[in-house]
Amino acid sequence: MHDIRFIRDEPDLFDRGLARRGVAPRAQHILALDAERRSTQTRVQEIQQRRNEASKAIGQAKSRGEDAGPAIAEVARLKEEMPRLEAREAELAAELDALLAELPNLPADDVPDGASEADNVEMRRFGERPAFNHEAREHFDLGEALGLMDFQAAARLSGSRFVVLKGQLARLERALAAFMLDIHTGEFGYVEVQPPLLVRDEAVFGTGQLPKFGDDLFRTTNGFWLIPTAEVPLTNLAADQIHDLAALPLRFTAYTPCFRSEAGAAGRDTRGMLRQHQFGKVELVSIVGDDQSDAEHERMTSAAETVLQRLGLHYRVMALSTGDMGFSARRTYDLEVWLPGQGAFREISSCSTCGDFQARRMKARYRAAGERGTRFVHTLNGSGLAIGRTLIAILENYQRADGLVTVPDALRPYLGGIEVIGAPAGAAA
Repeated sequence: MHDIRFIRDEPDLFDRGLARRGVAPRAQHILALDAERRSTQTRVQEIQQRRNEASKAIGQAKSRGEDAGPAIAEVARLKEEMPRLEAREAELAAELDALLAELPNLPADDVPDGASEADNVEMRRFGERPAFNHEAREHFDLGEALGLMDFQAAARLSGSRFVVLKGQLARLERALAAFMLDIHTGEFGYVEVQPPLLVRDEAVFGTGQLPKFGDDLFRTTNGFWLIPTAEVPLTNLAADQIHDLAALPLRFTAYTPCFRSEAGAAGRDTRGMLRQHQFGKVELVSIVGDDQSDAEHERMTSAAETVLQRLGLHYRVMALSTGDMGFSARRTYDLEVWLPGQGAFREISSCSTCGDFQARRMKARYRAAGERGTRFVHTLNGSGLAIGRTLIAILENYQRADGLVTVPDALRPYLGGIEVIGAPAGAAA
C-alpha cells in the first residue's frame, strides 16, 4: 500500500516510479479522489457541528417561549443530508483504497530499468560448472530411471504438475529442509516457525497477493487460502501490532509446502519438477526498522547463498529489473543455480526488500524509545531455498555416467551416511 501523503507531496516522483514499472500515471486520479474525500469529510464535520448548534438553539428557543420552527426545520434538513454525505465519503474511501491496493511497490533507485527478465543484471558468480565425460541428463530422466521419481502416479492421483518421490529421493528432500533450517537458525539467527498452511483474506492481502493475484492461488470452499509461500503467515506475524524498536529485527524461517495454481505458466516447464502446484520451500522473513532494510537485504541474500555454497553448486546472483520484480518488492536479488541437464541457470531463490509497502497493508508499526509516534516496519522475504529446485540441482550437478547421483558431503550426515543416490544398500560408492 502506498503512502497518500507521499503522493500529495511528490505526485511527479510517484508517477515516475510507476512508469519504471510499466504502469500509467495515477497520481492525478488518486489526488482528485483524495481531495473529494477530504472535502466530503470536512462537510460532514461541518454539518455535525451545525446540527449540534441548531439542536441547542431549539432548546433555547423553547425555554424562552420563542418559535423553534426554523431551527427544527434546519435540523431535519441536516439529518437528511448527513447519510448521503457519509455514504459518499465511504464510497470515495473504498475507491481510493482499492486503487492504491492494486498498484505495485515503487522500485528503489538502484534497481535496473527494464521490461523483462532479459534486462536483469548479473552481480556475481560462485563456483564452477561441473565437467562430465558423458552427456548431462535432466533431473526427470535421472529420477525416473532410478525408479524414485514418479510423475505418472502423481498424475493419476492429482493431475499434471505433481510428483511422487520415493525412497532415497523422498529422504533427500527431507534432508535438504533440515540442512537449510540448521544453517538459518544456527548461523543466521532465524527463529524456526511451523505456521498454518491455511490463511484468511487479510493475511494474503497483507503481503500483496490479493486482490490482484487471486487466480494464482488455491482457495478452499469455506474461504481459506492455501499459502503460496510461507512468506504470507511469517510476515503477518507482525501484523496489527506496534513493536518496540529494541525488539527488532525479527527473523523467522519455516519449511512448508507451498501451493500455486501456476495460472500464468501454461506451456512452461511442463516436464519435471521445476514448476509444480505443490512444492516445499524454506522461507526467510525479516521485520526491521526503516533504516535497517538495505543491510538486512544483503544479509538475507548471503544466508541463501551460504546454502548453495555448502552444497558446492554453481550459481549467479541477479539484480532483477523493474519489469521482472514481484508486486510487493522494492528491490529483488535472484539466485540462479546452474542446471547441466538444461544447460541453463534457473532461479532457486528470490530475496526481496519491500520497504513499508506490506507493513502499511498489515498495519505493522514500531516505536523507538522516547518517541511518541510510530513508524511502519520494513519487511523482507526470501527463499532459503526452494527444496524441489535444490533437489533438481543436486541430481543434475552430481550425476554420474552410470545414472547414479553422488551425495554432496554436507548432506551425508542428514542421509544416514548415504553417499550415492540409487546405489543398493551396502553397495560401494
